[in-house]
Amino acid sequence: MDEPTHRLRPVDLARAAGISTQQVRNHADEGILPPTTRTPSGYRVFTDDHRRALLTFRALSAGLGSTTARQIMAAVHAEDLPGALALIDAAHHTLHEQRTALHTAGQALEAIAEQTPRAPAAPSGDLRIGELAAHLGVRTSTLRVWEEAGLLAPRREHPTGYRLYTPADVREARMVHLLRQVRYPLPDIPPVMAELRRSGDSQALHAALAQRGGELTRRSRAMLTAAAHLEDYARSR
Repeated sequence: MDEPTHRLRPVDLARAAGISTQQVRNHADEGILPPTTRTPSGYRVFTDDHRRALLTFRALSAGLGSTTARQIMAAVHAEDLPGALALIDAAHHTLHEQRTALHTAGQALEAIAEQTPRAPAAPSGDLRIGELAAHLGVRTSTLRVWEEAGLLAPRREHPTGYRLYTPADVREARMVHLLRQVRYPLPDIPPVMAELRRSGDSQALHAALAQRGGELTRRSRAMLTAAAHLEDYARSR
């Protein structure tokens, strides 16, 4: 079936993209859509070119995020296709790095999960917050955020009130750190840690990493879809 080439209304574009007519107007004002002409009465004139642009932007947003999608559409409309493709390449590179980090984290998490709290790989004795932060390579404020999220529960030294982390606390902090390195959402980590403490095995960790791997796979496929839309739109211009 041939694609429509007649004049389209904002509501036609909105229905095609699953958004509101106001969002269509906003995207037109933001330069996400190509320039529009206006009728003598002041109404915008949308065409199939605008529909393709809108669907391309939506696909790019799903795969690369709205900020990058806006940059890509701006580059295309500025007739800077190499610049648009460079942004696509950078997104694929970032995704590859995340996959590599996920694989490395999976190996490290497995090794940590199999350690006992007093394993040689863990620091001996209790650590204060600054010492643990240095051991992990994070800021002390990060450890406080993890504690507020219920991921860590250090005891307090009497009478100073300083936080003290046992070897078991350090082990758990290392696992949280690795999950965060692969961008596992912070709100999703507490159930993983709770299951690890309850069962003592690494099944919850395997599930967490598998979930993250699934997310990367979905994003990778979304990026392929976005690239197809971008190719179609760029050729139509």
